[in-house]
Amino acid sequence: MQVIRVRVLPFGVSKDWLGAGATTMELPDGASVADLLERLKANLPDSLPGHVLRGIAVSVNAEYSTAGHVLRDGDEVGLLPPVSGGGTSRTAKTLDECEDKPTVIALTRERIDAEKLVAAAKRGQDGAVAVFDGIVRNNTRGRQTLHLDYEAYEEMALKQMKELAEQAQGKFGVRQVTLVHRLGRLEVGETSVLIVVASAHRGAAFDACRWLIDTLKKTVPIWKKETFVDGVVWADGEPFPAGLAVEPEGSHEG
Repeated sequence: MQVIRVRVLPFGVSKDWLGAGATTMELPDGASVADLLERLKANLPDSLPGHVLRGIAVSVNAEYSTAGHVLRDGDEVGLLPPVSGGGTSRTAKTLDECEDKPTVIALTRERIDAEKLVAAAKRGQDGAVAVFDGIVRNNTRGRQTLHLDYEAYEEMALKQMKELAEQAQGKFGVRQVTLVHRLGRLEVGETSVLIVVASAHRGAAFDACRWLIDTLKKTVPIWKKETFVDGVVWADGEPFPAGLAVEPEGSHEG
């Protein structure tokens, strides 16, 4: 029987289930994403119920995939728990190079200079600039927060962010979109995500900005680990939109 080898990349809380590093798995030729999930479910430690895979999405070569997708030798498969926000990433230090572009997309491990990026987005034809500045607060549901750590499937996150920015321009008719997300260790009060939307009219700018942050937090593969004074947890992500979650058979049980 012929076999294929695929590289499996766990992200977020799936690292706690399957180990932090990438692993190579052998599957029979013609195996699907669903077959891979069944194999993973069978290999879970006894201490973990099978339904831990419920609600995850799967990517193949940095694109969202379906359960029936047939895998090929050499494919890279990402295991994507619900996200909690998002090639080589461009950092905020090089955003000046993009000032005249209709979309500015970045993942960065440097502090986000919100004032500078908002000023860079403005043009004479704009009547409004709407801004969402997401910052790290000092508590979650009453638990005191010490710091946050963000990680991303960077290649895929940049693709998704670019697609969202372009969709917002088409959907709302805004002129320019800036989408920047921090990765790594963030302290209380620091900006985790900045969205800037420039438009001729305020209604379009408001609507696009709200749609961008709501959609980003559901679809862009960025995860957040929260460190509290009394423990550390991966933040519960929002459920994926219909059609993105891929589950093994029987994952509804337990």
